[in-house]
Amino acid sequence: MKCPECQNTESRVLETRVYKDDEIRRRRECSGCKARFTTVETVFVNYPLILKRDGCQEPFNKDKLRKGIQLACLKRPVSLAQIENIVSKVTKAIIEKSNKSFSAIDLGQIVVKELKSLDDVAYVRFASVYKEFKDVKEFVETLQKDYVFKPRNDSAH
Repeated sequence: MKCPECQNTESRVLETRVYKDDEIRRRRECSGCKARFTTVETVFVNYPLILKRDGCQEPFNKDKLRKGIQLACLKRPVSLAQIENIVSKVTKAIIEKSNKSFSAIDLGQIVVKELKSLDDVAYVRFASVYKEFKDVKEFVETLQKDYVFKPRNDSAH
């Protein structure tokens, strides 16, 4: 690492902090001029390709995953930290379970499972897109299978 002041390549690390999941920040001191500076190291992960339903493949994209989850959680009592937690869990799961490619269907199942335990409405929103229901009847049947609906008591209104 070159010192920004004197260009010396020798420095010592004073402090190391993990920032986010894939970034490491190091506070350094130059061995030559004693200047202090911060470096940021990014971990490059070879994410698997996502095999889409139509047969094509695309690189895994954390931002696309995050956006899909955020849309499902729109106007729901779900914090950004909870969304980031799901993104981290899903990312970790696909890295552990795959080395080259990962099915979009399997990816969706992981997200659906995480959302179901977090927020029912977000789960239904995501599942309605992910499961590609043929019609409303199929959608309602799936919901009835997943949840026990109680009849609404309208006499209280």
